[in-house]
Amino acid sequence: QVQLVESGGGLVQAGGSLRLSCAASGRTFSSSFMAWFRQAPGKEREFVATISWSGGYTLYADSVKGRFTISRDNAKTTVYLQMNSLKPEDTAVYYCAASGSSGYRGARLYEYDYWGQGTQVTVSS
Repeated sequence: QVQLVESGGGLVQAGGSLRLSCAASGRTFSSSFMAWFRQAPGKEREFVATISWSGGYTLYADSVKGRFTISRDNAKTTVYLQMNSLKPEDTAVYYCAASGSSGYRGARLYEYDYWGQGTQVTVSS
C-alpha cells in the first residue's frame, strides 16, 4: 500500500508561482512513476505531468508545458510540481498519483494505482 499526501496549494494571483509537494510512504517509492493530475469544478480529472523513477523521463500536458516542472527526490520520497506563470484556468484540485509496479506510465488515469487526497490551487485574475 502507498500513502500520498499533497501540500503547497493555495491562492495566488495570475502570473504567480506555487510549488506543490507530494510525500509518499508505504512501499518502494523509487521504482514508481509519479504523476500530477488536476480536476476543475464540473470537469474531468486531467493529466498534468509524470516523471519516471530515475527522473530521467518526464511528460507534460500541452497546457502546462514550459510553465510547470515536475521533479522528485527519492531520498525524501517526495515529488514536486513547480508551477510558474499561473493562469486562472489552472485553478483546480491537484492530485498526486503513483504507479503500483515498474514500467513506463503515461497520461491516463488508469495507469496509476495510488492517489492522494488533493490540494486546492486557486489562481485569481
